[in-house]
Amino acid sequence: MPKNSPDQVWFQKYLEFHCDDCGSNTAYSSRRRSFSERYLLPLFLLKPVRCAECYRRDYRLLFVAVKERIPEPVKRLATPAPEQRNVA
Repeated sequence: MPKNSPDQVWFQKYLEFHCDDCGSNTAYSSRRRSFSERYLLPLFLLKPVRCAECYRRDYRLLFVAVKERIPEPVKRLATPAPEQRNVA
C-alpha cells in the first residue's frame, strides 16, 4: 500500500488524536461525568478526552492512544496550626 493512500489517511484519523481547535496531537483521558458518559459512550466505543494545549473536551474512539489523566494534587490531611489560620 502506498505511504499516504486515502485508506491509510482515513485509518490514521480515527486512531491518532488531533484537536479540532488547535491542531495539537497530545490529549489526556477525561473524567466521565454523567450517566450517559459512564454507560452509553462505551457501547458506541467512545471515551471523553481533553486536549493538553487548549483544554477542549471531546469524545474519541476507545482505540485512540491518549495519556492518562493528570493526577489531582494531594489534599492536605492535617489542618493548619492555629497560628497559621486566617480568621476574621
